[in-house]
Amino acid sequence: MNNWLRIQQSLPADVRLVAVSKYHTAEQIAEVYAAGCRDFGESRVLELKAKQAALPQDIRWHFIGHLQTNKVRDLLRLRPSLIQSVDSERLLRAINSEAEKQGIVQDVLLELHVAREETKSGFSIDEFHQLIANSQWPITNVRICGLMGMATNTDDEQEIRRCFRTLHEQYQWLNCQLSIIHCQLSMGMSDDYLIALSEGSTMVRIGSAIFD
Repeated sequence: MNNWLRIQQSLPADVRLVAVSKYHTAEQIAEVYAAGCRDFGESRVLELKAKQAALPQDIRWHFIGHLQTNKVRDLLRLRPSLIQSVDSERLLRAINSEAEKQGIVQDVLLELHVAREETKSGFSIDEFHQLIANSQWPITNVRICGLMGMATNTDDEQEIRRCFRTLHEQYQWLNCQLSIIHCQLSMGMSDDYLIALSEGSTMVRIGSAIFD
């Protein structure tokens, strides 16, 4: 059975599966698309641009990598379905400003840093709370749709659960503050998505288990 289909059929009906297609060819993506997948995740703007031009237009592209502010204009021109990796207020402002110029409203997830690794990016919980509770500037062209995060890269299941539990707690807090319709919590990758599901994930990002 196709790997994507096998994983898709194992997920709860209300959980979205994003196939992480970065570093994979358009031909490989087309095979997963043919099995029924419509959500794909990319982490580089130029790579996304090339694949979008070569593949069916009904694909929902998710940007999941670190986004530099000088790449925001080019990314928004590609009309991604969701930018999952908004990791700072500066980036959020840049997306809002550029979306206003382009006359669109861009859906985003805020990325929280809950792992015990300094190399991972994202808002601290304090920064996130300050942004949501105290922002006085108008967010007119960005729609905050939920949260994204990653667990510590470890074999310690309790540490992974701590990360996901923290993300879920903050997801609930965000939903209480903003009353988001269909609020999303994107957490869980190939090695830990089953744990993420048990801790309340609504969206998993899976690459190697699908493409390898």
